[in-house]
Amino acid sequence: MTNEAELSFEAAMAELELVVNQLERGDVPLEQAIELFQRGMKLSQLCNHKLEQVERKIEIIVEEDGAYRKQAFGGMEEEGGVSL
Repeated sequence: MTNEAELSFEAAMAELELVVNQLERGDVPLEQAIELFQRGMKLSQLCNHKLEQVERKIEIIVEEDGAYRKQAFGGMEEEGGVSL
C-alpha cells in the first residue's frame, strides 16, 4: 500500500478496485476485511478529492453578447476573460 499523497487518480482507482475485489471474494478474515474497508474508504475519498480538484480546473466556453470567452467550470474568471 502506497502513501495516498503520492498516488495519482489512476493508481488510487486501481488500488481501490483491488481492495473491492478482495472484499467481494469474502475469503478474508474479519480483521483484514476491516483494514481493507478502511483503506478503500481512504482511497475513495482521495479519488473524490482529486476529481473535485480537476472539476475546478475545467474550463467551459460561454457565449456572451455574441462573443465567446473562457470561464472556469464554477463560473470564476480571471482578468481579461482568461480563466484560472
